[in-house]
Amino acid sequence: MERAVVLRPRIPPDRRIVAVSDIHGNLPFFQRLMEQIRLSPEDVLILDGDLLEKGQQSLELLRYVMTLSRTYTLYPLCGNCDGLVLRFFLSDELDERFFSFYLPQHPESTLRQMAREGGFDQTEDLPRLRAELNRRYPAERDFLAAMPTILETEHLVFVHGGVPSLDHMEELERWGCMKNDDFLDQGHAFRKWVVVGHWPVTLYDPAVPNAAPLLLRDRRIASIDGGCVLKADGQLNALLLPREDSEDFSWTAWDGLPTAVALDQQDASQDSVNIRWGRSALELLEPGEELSLCRHLETGRVLPVLNAYLRRDGSKLWCEDSTDYALPVSPGDRLTLVFPTKQGVLCKKNGATGWYYGRLSASTAPGFPPAPVP
Repeated sequence: MERAVVLRPRIPPDRRIVAVSDIHGNLPFFQRLMEQIRLSPEDVLILDGDLLEKGQQSLELLRYVMTLSRTYTLYPLCGNCDGLVLRFFLSDELDERFFSFYLPQHPESTLRQMAREGGFDQTEDLPRLRAELNRRYPAERDFLAAMPTILETEHLVFVHGGVPSLDHMEELERWGCMKNDDFLDQGHAFRKWVVVGHWPVTLYDPAVPNAAPLLLRDRRIASIDGGCVLKADGQLNALLLPREDSEDFSWTAWDGLPTAVALDQQDASQDSVNIRWGRSALELLEPGEELSLCRHLETGRVLPVLNAYLRRDGSKLWCEDSTDYALPVSPGDRLTLVFPTKQGVLCKKNGATGWYYGRLSASTAPGFPPAPVP
């Protein structure tokens, strides 16, 4: 069993701590988020795992982070996706069980990005691919290999997936700390704040999809994965602390979506459903032009679902994350626009996704028809 690697740096007092997780190769989001928070060399930047995979710019992001680490106080932690990339460099153990089918299906993989750049992109001969990657990318490999599993300070613990206890963390299985699904529902509570990513926070609420960081103050857990890259309305979150011994958390996010100003009042719906990954099986009741009436099989709820979000695997129908939640909106609120329809616009407000049926000012992108200002 490979054990967790725990790093315990001394964080100087009065330095702001910035925590970001699950960038997943989205370099533009990361750069814009760093601009938004005005990242400074005086800050302590902690990347809480899954820098890589799923996005289109994992290799560029990795190199950008490597460059940042030379001039900034930066601690990148290993997530399960980063660990898989490193695993391919170091061992053929998973070739038959994983990489032989994963790599052909995922041309966006970090390993395939490296192979294309090097001019040796192929998946038929994995030993040759491994040898070429080790020869061409030793700096990137060594950077990944140096990532710890856990970072612990006097008042804080950072780990990608989660830990069952803060005692004897060096004895924990490394992979279990990196990939720990549904961590908040395991009932843990801690004496220090534990900051995790890995599991998009929108998966936790059965009623309202919300990508904002979840702060469970009674249990001292902060879950910050905003679903960047994975979801159409996903965002990259930055959790901010003014200093290491503070509990004055704040956050900001970047989602790259257009915005517009609401012109009309709308009350929040009191009964809604959040159809989430892994629990999204549907029955089609009535096809429509933009939205189709469906029954969510888990809850029995009947609701309109965007046709663009419907997926079919053989006879099974399912959907991308969907909701019938109506956002609470006041005139003058700035909304992030996810998907327009003739009936209303799927929007975000403070991280929460829902429908808005009122008028909007001119938006910042085409496809969202403006409403005249009264």
